[in-house]
Amino acid sequence: MIKQLSIAALALALSAPVVAEKKFEDHTNMMDHGDGHLMDATGGMVMGQNTDILPGGCDSIAATKEITVHAGHKYSEKFPGTMFAFDVQEYQFEPCTKLTINFVNDDEVRHQWMMHGLPRYLYPKGMFHLEVTGPGKVSGTLIFPPGDKTYLVHCDIAQHMEKGMKGQLKIGKGNGDLPSIPGVTANVIQDDYSASMPEKSLADTVVGEIADIQKKVIGNDSFFSGLTIIGLAIGLIVAPLLARRFKDMSVGEIVTYIFGLVKGTIDIIIKAISWLIGLVKK
Repeated sequence: MIKQLSIAALALALSAPVVAEKKFEDHTNMMDHGDGHLMDATGGMVMGQNTDILPGGCDSIAATKEITVHAGHKYSEKFPGTMFAFDVQEYQFEPCTKLTINFVNDDEVRHQWMMHGLPRYLYPKGMFHLEVTGPGKVSGTLIFPPGDKTYLVHCDIAQHMEKGMKGQLKIGKGNGDLPSIPGVTANVIQDDYSASMPEKSLADTVVGEIADIQKKVIGNDSFFSGLTIIGLAIGLIVAPLLARRFKDMSVGEIVTYIFGLVKGTIDIIIKAISWLIGLVKK
């Protein structure tokens, strides 16, 4: 019996699928599809490559540079709350620089290194794009336009940028910093992992404190005071959330946001009133 079980276990082990890790692949033999679009069948891609055409306003190549960019989960370890990252989050080059990027994917999944906002007369899709599926390397070249500008570089795979895989590339002095670049600039909405709140919720705490004040000052029998308590409670609960939401926003962005919030509230009230009128008529 023991012998039979041993044979069965051996047979099961031999029949189990073996999942081998993909070997590192250097994507050097890609097919040229025109317009700077290179691609192979094993997961390597370059879009928007430009090795020799000068952008308007560039009389010559200002400098010829080459960098290696790594992408992977392990580079996110220094940024709590992220899942993926590049090994470098900020780059800076002279205008009219010819840059070759060696993009290395250190993960078993697909990653990209993309720039948007490039002049479309030269880059048909307005972008430069490097992509590798699984461990491997792909290289591509582009020539930067003149002027001072800050470009977003990121991975466009679903949720990879949101989970940390992004950086900024400045041409010349750039035109400011982009928000939420890991290790470079603050998040638009900062995560808060503090454990300072008691077991009671914020709403319960605020309403309880206001109710105590109401009892001491204006008593318990006023309908108006009840509405006041509700209004104050809502205000105190919403105010910190709005303050956090408005952080780093311009005045114009805040006004636009508030108008949108008011419009949405009015729409809800109108629908509620219409619903009540419909019930009364029945």
